[in-house]
Amino acid sequence: MNNYKYMMNFKPVIKGVKSSMLNLPCPSNLSTMWSFGSMLTICLFIQIFTGLFLSMHYCANTEMAFNSISHIVRDVNGGWILRSIHANGASLFFLLMYTHIARGMYFNSMKLSITWFIGIIIFLVSMGTAFMGYVLPWGQMSFWGAAVITNLLSAIPYMGTSIVYWLWGGFSVNNATLNRFYSFHFILPFILLLMVVFHFLALHTSGSSNPLGSTDIDKIPFHPSFTIKDMLGFSFMLILLMSVSVVSPYILNDPENFIPANPMVTPIHIQPEWYFLFAYAILRSIPNKLGGVIALLFSILVLFIQPITNKNKIQSNKFYPINKFLLWMFFSNMLLLTWIGARPVEPPYEMIGVILTFNHFLYFIINPIMLMFWDKK
Repeated sequence: MNNYKYMMNFKPVIKGVKSSMLNLPCPSNLSTMWSFGSMLTICLFIQIFTGLFLSMHYCANTEMAFNSISHIVRDVNGGWILRSIHANGASLFFLLMYTHIARGMYFNSMKLSITWFIGIIIFLVSMGTAFMGYVLPWGQMSFWGAAVITNLLSAIPYMGTSIVYWLWGGFSVNNATLNRFYSFHFILPFILLLMVVFHFLALHTSGSSNPLGSTDIDKIPFHPSFTIKDMLGFSFMLILLMSVSVVSPYILNDPENFIPANPMVTPIHIQPEWYFLFAYAILRSIPNKLGGVIALLFSILVLFIQPITNKNKIQSNKFYPINKFLLWMFFSNMLLLTWIGARPVEPPYEMIGVILTFNHFLYFIINPIMLMFWDKK
């Protein structure tokens, strides 16, 4: 009876370190979709662990970087599996993160604004970390990807070119650029880890959302119910990662990246990793360079305004049929943008990319309007 009263009256406010993870009261109706945050944390630890051992044999020098990767895979004991897990783990990390964000959008978890803001910052830092990591193998796609993406900063009026030269450490992508990217790629995961701690602290302060968007009245301890559910998620995640890493380790790699970087030969079709293709498609869809960069930034930064624009009375989209339909259309649009980003810049892909880019931004305008209209009914 005392425990029941405790759970009924509990307000998840963290004072010091009193509230432990195992005793954290959580809504009793949380589904498996709430396990992706825990899976992301485990995936981040895997990336840090494998990256730490890879860094022991990697050489951040334009003359030796490509050969050092080959040395890790061919000569170092267990190097091939470490490199495979690290490379495919990055794809898994973004797959889990996109699912985590999609769940937050579907169930309107942005109502927990501080937790949402920290989560989007984690997403942006993760994108930067992954981009720098993709440059390190120093293959053809790594080199030209770095050249194209960093050159986008030249679109900044007046000082853009100077910023690009400062970032490169010279007048082209060179050894200084590789060294800087390696340094940042090494340190940013630890910053990410600190931000994940803040993300958890914010979650402990506000409490978790739930599928019904109900209040705090029905809660149970995190352990053992949700630890078991999370362990099941960890198992599926590790099985998927190991299956891809062992059976088909290079399935997600671009063939161009098996060729050493050559500044004199440009690949026919330059494209980033699959998890950045949606943003790349938006960038290509705007004919103006500065406009494309702005559209690229706002395609992600628009997530920051979600807590402000979504003023619906009921938290979950389960009770808003029109908005649920719009959200599924948005997810479908993101998948199509990812497909378009891997297509060559030629008809009809150019026009399809423009339409999909327009639809991407249109969702963030129409969705709040429909929520207001539905709440007035």
